[in-house]
Amino acid sequence: MARSHLTLAALATSAVPGLDVAAAQPFTANRHGEYDSALITARDGHHFLVRVPTSDQAEVAQAAELTALAALSAGVRSRLPFALSTFVGTSPVRDPRGLPRAANVYEFVYGRRVVVERMSQELAASIGRAMAALHALPASFVIDAGLPVVSAIDSLRSVVTVMDRAAATSLVPAVLLSRWETATDDTWLWQYQPTVIHGAMSADVLLHADSMDGDEIVGVLGWADLRIGDPARDLSWTLSAPYGDLVDTVFECYAAARHTTADRGIRRRAMLYAELELARWLLHGADTRDTEIVEDAVDMLESLAASLQGDVGAGLAHETGPVLNVDEVQRMLDAHPTYPFDQHPRRSLTE
Repeated sequence: MARSHLTLAALATSAVPGLDVAAAQPFTANRHGEYDSALITARDGHHFLVRVPTSDQAEVAQAAELTALAALSAGVRSRLPFALSTFVGTSPVRDPRGLPRAANVYEFVYGRRVVVERMSQELAASIGRAMAALHALPASFVIDAGLPVVSAIDSLRSVVTVMDRAAATSLVPAVLLSRWETATDDTWLWQYQPTVIHGAMSADVLLHADSMDGDEIVGVLGWADLRIGDPARDLSWTLSAPYGDLVDTVFECYAAARHTTADRGIRRRAMLYAELELARWLLHGADTRDTEIVEDAVDMLESLAASLQGDVGAGLAHETGPVLNVDEVQRMLDAHPTYPFDQHPRRSLTE
């Protein structure tokens, strides 16, 4: 049974000495139900979020996020054009099975969730700049915190592993396997400099608001998968934008803001990661022996394969023409869970 917002408010006062709660209300922005949460209004007008994991997976993610937030020091945060969660206190609590959990309290991050289908040119440009600022952070703070460091070759190996496992099911159309193999065989595509990445970037973790400069990204949540890795992973979700010119704006503004040697393969790798989410959904269904998921994944893979048939630009290697638009496929993925390639499934908690 979910904890009430009043119970969570009491836990918040225990976690944060001196917190004077004026009001509390349920907070249900996260649709996965991995934790009980409440929005707390303090007597001085400040807002806080208190949340308690409801599963072992959520507990692991919350602990990982605390490590990441601690690594994101005030100095590091000053380089970013958006706000992050700030941890302010914790209180021990037990779940219905008697297992220990942590009721964590964070300063509330203001903003509206990004809705891909309603993305504007202004917002697309801000997303590109926000991702560029994140990827320009010094790698040292991530390394010093003991967070994962994934090299280009490690990333390539993880992609090949997913491909090989998917191929072993004999359910992936040959045109897709050929397309993906071409990309993994292209050494040019994998000659990039790993950067600091969020690791679980999606519209769900981005907050935006109107400002003097227009519609801008003002907050980023869900930092449990912070690491050094392929920057293309943080950008792959943007391929689900409803119009190609929005995707162009994201990548163009990203490239302009990086002020470094261009990563000319980033968009192709982003497309590869987006398509391989279909393969991962297939594998998830196979691993859990869920025939509905398997059938759903097969349908989407066949739809993608059909859209590629006869297209001269169907390859993802750098010698080919423009990357094929698979926005429809990516939008279908929005309804399903996605996981970072570089680790076992672990969904990040967000406010």
